[in-house]
Amino acid sequence: MLRAIIFDFDGILVDSEPLIMKLFQEMAAREGWALSEEEYYRDYLALDDRAVIEHLYRTHGHSLSIARRDELLAWKAHAYEEIIHDGLPSIPGAAEFILSAARHFPLAIASGSLRAEIEHLLEKLGLREEFAVMATADDCERSKPDPEIYLKALTRLQELPQLHEPLLGAGECLAIEDAPLGVVAAQAAGMKCLALVHSRPQAELQHADWVAHQFADVDLEIIRAAFA
Repeated sequence: MLRAIIFDFDGILVDSEPLIMKLFQEMAAREGWALSEEEYYRDYLALDDRAVIEHLYRTHGHSLSIARRDELLAWKAHAYEEIIHDGLPSIPGAAEFILSAARHFPLAIASGSLRAEIEHLLEKLGLREEFAVMATADDCERSKPDPEIYLKALTRLQELPQLHEPLLGAGECLAIEDAPLGVVAAQAAGMKCLALVHSRPQAELQHADWVAHQFADVDLEIIRAAFA
């Protein structure tokens, strides 16, 4: 039985990935490196900021101190905060899907972004109250494709009265992702995953349980029936 839905955030609910990519391209350029759009979407999508920075330095053969990493994390967070001050547009169909799904299921977010960023953008969209649970980069040591963030969201969902008895299982959750590594993380947590072709081609998302081009193409009743 499907009892809860867990959403990724960037590229699923808001069109933020191009902005985040540009910030990391600027960061790379300051070090004298190039980070192409294809490379970013192929190798960095679904990683949290800390993992992006660590991967960027590692692939260029440079060591990275904790102090320097934290300095770059603070720079990115401040720059992104300024960019999103007035909010960002939602992905087409996302708001309607959320409002419809929230009438039937508790909703959660499992994202490598910071909680403050997510909450700010959801408030701007008028959707913050639709999400009972969040698991964010603030909560986890390991980035997707590790399942930690989905397991954290599951644990918090299990604390909700309506999901505590009987206790919600991972197999009763639907994850919604746009990144191949995000799909890996959700499935490693024991969840079924719907992938939306927002950021990567359909061919790269075939390991998901369902693939759709956009929210308007998703028939939640068909997915729900697969859980029965």
